[in-house]
Amino acid sequence: MSGIAGQNTEGSSARSAHPSANAEALDKLLVAAIRQAVVEFDAVAGIAYLLEDDGEWLSAAVIGGTPPAVFNMPERMPLHGPRASALACRTGRTTAIGEPGVRPDDVGPVRAPYAVVAVPLADPDHRYGALAVSRIPWRDGVLSEDQRKRLREVGENLTRELAVLAAGGTAIRPGRQPLIFPVFKPRSPLTEPATRWGLPDVPGSAGLSWIYQVLRLADELNSVVTPHGVVEAARSRMMGTLGAQSLIVTVVADGRLWVVGHSGPVSEAVRQLHGSSAVRNRATPVADVLRGSDPYFFPQRADLLTAYPDAQNDGNQAWAHLPMRASGHPVGVCSLGWAEHRRFGAEAQAVMMMMADSLGQALERALLSEGEHALAESLQRRLLPRALSDLPEVVTTARYLPAPSGNSGGDWYDVVALPSGGIGLVIGDVEGHSIESSVVMGQMRSAVLAYVSEGHRPEAVLTRAGTMLTQLESELLATCCVVYLDPADETAEVALAGHPAPLIRGPDGTIETLDTLIGVPLGVPSPVPYQAFEATLSAGTVLFLYTDGLSKAHGPDAVTSAGRMLASAGRKGAEHCLEDLADRLTSMVPSPPERRDDVALLLALCAGTGPQHRANRMEIQRHDLHGVKAAREFVRDCLRSWHLEAMTDDLELMASEVVTNALTHADSYVELRLRLQPDRIRLEVRDSDVTPPLPSSLSAREEENAQAEHGRGLIIVDALGEWGSSPSGRGKVVWCEIALPR
Repeated sequence: MSGIAGQNTEGSSARSAHPSANAEALDKLLVAAIRQAVVEFDAVAGIAYLLEDDGEWLSAAVIGGTPPAVFNMPERMPLHGPRASALACRTGRTTAIGEPGVRPDDVGPVRAPYAVVAVPLADPDHRYGALAVSRIPWRDGVLSEDQRKRLREVGENLTRELAVLAAGGTAIRPGRQPLIFPVFKPRSPLTEPATRWGLPDVPGSAGLSWIYQVLRLADELNSVVTPHGVVEAARSRMMGTLGAQSLIVTVVADGRLWVVGHSGPVSEAVRQLHGSSAVRNRATPVADVLRGSDPYFFPQRADLLTAYPDAQNDGNQAWAHLPMRASGHPVGVCSLGWAEHRRFGAEAQAVMMMMADSLGQALERALLSEGEHALAESLQRRLLPRALSDLPEVVTTARYLPAPSGNSGGDWYDVVALPSGGIGLVIGDVEGHSIESSVVMGQMRSAVLAYVSEGHRPEAVLTRAGTMLTQLESELLATCCVVYLDPADETAEVALAGHPAPLIRGPDGTIETLDTLIGVPLGVPSPVPYQAFEATLSAGTVLFLYTDGLSKAHGPDAVTSAGRMLASAGRKGAEHCLEDLADRLTSMVPSPPERRDDVALLLALCAGTGPQHRANRMEIQRHDLHGVKAAREFVRDCLRSWHLEAMTDDLELMASEVVTNALTHADSYVELRLRLQPDRIRLEVRDSDVTPPLPSSLSAREEENAQAEHGRGLIIVDALGEWGSSPSGRGKVVWCEIALPR
């Protein structure tokens, strides 16, 4: 029966259950009693709770007072719950919670530094509810026995008047939402977070300034989709507003504490927190706040050392550790630090806890969205090839950009060695962005891969794939492009099923479209069979296959847009520029929100035939550190067969360093390829870890320590030749190159 808190400006509009005149009379009666209680007992808020129709719940009928206190009052509570108003209504006695010497308890969805004193609204014949006042005992003192008796008298007088209304036919029940009204008093917050915090001589100005910041933070968090965005909102709206110099946002996951963001001089605290146990952690404020769900405030460093003698000196003299909650469970802790001693007033405490709960809800959404996005991207990448097949005469590379929405996409690609000795290029796109799209994509990729491996011609592959998609009884359609390259006679056969036509960039830099008859998408019945088109590709030609998410344009315009991008990104160069070309094309893809689709790019360079284009490969099993020795022997044997023994020492050292890094950190198989090109030797090491290696100096600075544990061998590689890292399939390729001696 209770709704969202808000002010009812027309009095009776929230009470459709009884006549307008009676509703107005009940409102006036409750408002007068609360106004009297707030002023007489120096309260920050007063609340009248009435029993709902079922008699099991109390709902706030009227709330009056000053912000932010009125926003911290519970709107609804069970009659048999532990709160003061529920106890007073149930037992018929005056009840206080939160005053010194009384066990503190919840006073609302957000814990606030207020004491609540409640008296019953009941007579021998009827139980109507409870009247409560919320106060700040350490500032205003506790209610004396005489004051409690006086509050009981106010409640008894209100009860008698309620009985009169009830006898006249008025239903004493709460409305759909509580009636909110202000009771401003000439008092400013004891703790001002900054200068010009409201107008001291204007009652309510400071409180409204507090709530303004709370609402602005909530507004910023509405548009945040990442944990980093949540931290930035906390930095701008909490650190600046409250005058703090330090911020740490910590979340709990899998029983451990993880720092998702920080600002200010807190490096030592971050190192201690990040990855520590949330269950068996030694006593720390963050772990204790998380376990107990109560905020911890330390106005001065002496208070912190009293509770935690081992606390590090991080330059902060005061700390506030605030639990971040969402959906009734802890999400993490927001910690704020100040450079000077800080007395935390009731208003400041209440506002900080309101802000922390807003952060908790936004952080939970962001983490959930990030997890779903990571799951969708992981699913999509798992369905893509682990590595690309190639030949000495054909160099290939690919890129995949997931859909920015976080949903699974349907783009895929493959490079397949043909039984005839050539190589097959496949790229496709299943419509939609859902789990079903990814599932159908996986089925289509497996089918096309099998048909190509069996040696069927490109048009036959599409025909069979279309038949299979129809038999799957899926409502989704798919497009596909199949290209067979024969390096021996420099020809390419192309067949399309509703897919954008491939592009070629000739050795002279000219861009052409491989025009062929574009058949209907897979899954669409058609009496016209698919047809293949043959083209001649000379040495140095780059073949470019892509999906239409590459640009904002679709249909025929997608080919035009792709051609412009290839012309802008391409430049004349040798084979070793293919990865660079793919990177430049990827950087030109529209960013979200302009791009809403996933994107797949597949490039092949026809390097040509002859003794100047050779390649050898070997594979090392996961965690086989003896493979490093085998890699050196592989490099030595290849160079001996190519009569390039003079380059053995440098290339052996490079292979040793890069292979060791891959085996140690990628947690996957490692593939080593050595390519002889007209002017250089290229060493490629492939693994299934997408994280690029980070070279670090031996004298790494403190802020680099998290990443400086590994990758120092790349300093040696960098001194011997050129190197780089590019994504490949589900992992990456780390490549090194040394120019051939003249």
